Amino acid sequence: MKVYTFGDKEKPTIILFPGTCCYWKNNFGHVIKPLEEHFYTLVVSYSGFDETEKTTFISELDEVAKIEDYIEENLDGKLFAAYGCSLGGSFVSLLVDRQKIHIDHAIIGSSDMDQAPKWLAYLETSLMLPLIYPVMTGHPGKFMKKRMDKMLAANDEQAEYAKKFMAFMGIGTDRDFSFISKESVKNQFYTDLYTKVGDHIRVPGTTIHVFYAMKMGQKYEKRYLEHFADPDIRAFDLRHFLIL
Repeated sequence: MKVYTFGDKEKPTIILFPGTCCYWKNNFGHVIKPLEEHFYTLVVSYSGFDETEKTTFISELDEVAKIEDYIEENLDGKLFAAYGCSLGGSFVSLLVDRQKIHIDHAIIGSSDMDQAPKWLAYLETSLMLPLIYPVMTGHPGKFMKKRMDKMLAANDEQAEYAKKFMAFMGIGTDRDFSFISKESVKNQFYTDLYTKVGDHIRVPGTTIHVFYAMKMGQKYEKRYLEHFADPDIRAFDLRHFLIL
């Protein structure tokens, strides 16, 4: 795991957590400069998803422990804010719930909070991996390429979202993601599905803010109300990843 830092250390600290199998620059490269005006800005690059390391993503809790160690050693165990996009929201939730470090403002970015028993998580991961990993690394099979081409050719809102989503993930760009191993992708999907986030999380001095993308469905708002006590939920008429 690596943490990239930007800006003035004297400003309030915000740390950003990418989404599932996302490369940190694709997620947050465009927001770092604006954030630097107000914050000392840090971005987490997960183990196994950074081209400067030869590491493997082991599990969500293993990664959370590394992040806690970094915050304790480098930031006195305190953050002004943490923002997690999708998967990243689960990391932020776990950091708050475990209470090994303190976050004033924990921001959950349209996270789905899917949780499943290990057997089902393993089955879902086994079905997904052969489809998504070749797409991520720029070698989609004939079946996936045909489906992607058909979807992108449509002249509708879903096609526009798919184009933005693929750009967000770095799919179809000239960036080489071969440094991401299939094992890291599998472990990240699998452990995220079965790692439990607490219910009715409440920590003194911490405010939970939630970006709720209404196009994901009402069940997600209900999940936020189950996981967090008195969350500050902000609803937007958007899809997952808060893309129009």
